Amino acid sequence: MALRPVQVNIKARDPLVVGRFWAEALGWAAYSPGVTTYVGPAGGLVWPDPVVVGVDVVPVPEPKAAVKNRVHLDLATTSVAHRTELVARLMGLGATPVDIGQGAVPWTVLADPEGNEFCVLEPREVYEDTGPIAAVVVDCADPRAMARFWGEAVDWEVREVTDEGATLRSAQGAGRPFLEFLRTPGGKRVPDRVHLDLLPYPGDDEAAEVDRLRALGATDLDIGQGDVPWTCLTDPEGHEFCVLALP
Repeated sequence: MALRPVQVNIKARDPLVVGRFWAEALGWAAYSPGVTTYVGPAGGLVWPDPVVVGVDVVPVPEPKAAVKNRVHLDLATTSVAHRTELVARLMGLGATPVDIGQGAVPWTVLADPEGNEFCVLEPREVYEDTGPIAAVVVDCADPRAMARFWGEAVDWEVREVTDEGATLRSAQGAGRPFLEFLRTPGGKRVPDRVHLDLLPYPGDDEAAEVDRLRALGATDLDIGQGDVPWTCLTDPEGHEFCVLALP
């Protein structure tokens, strides 16, 4: 049994605007098959995508709270010139610079049109084959504990674990981002605006997978979702995620 991360879920008051922003930012396409806007590689909607972790923008009535998201995306660049061009292009699309206390760092912190923070990284060899999304980054108190939970929860390999951070990635490598847990002061204060969606493999039992996650330390989450075909959970530090039903 195993689960695979298939998309990053972003809540938005205007999913079309935010979805189009992320499509332009990533060089992908925005698709609106229903109430959500899915962002994935151009050429037609394929879900689940066999390689990339997509972005699914879902409508909500509430604006983003005035606190930093505890989950964000890091974007990869291939050169200093590429980073400079990408930052300028993103700001032209509606991104804004954000000061989260990062100080003098070689990357650039921006926010999308609804205030969701993300980073445009300087070129790093480790991310040279990830595609446009270098990493999905999660703030946490205990990276080692997060690595234990998520290393069992999904079929990605734990690559590195220290007191300050932990890294996971699909064994299939190329085209896929890293999942990173960074030790960060402060705890979770508001519902997550950004979270991961997981999917069972064909032939696996969704209910059995959910039970397995509960045994690992996940907790059921009621956000008023009602009778839906997916299951909302939180990890041991309260980060929300969903286990989706197979198509």
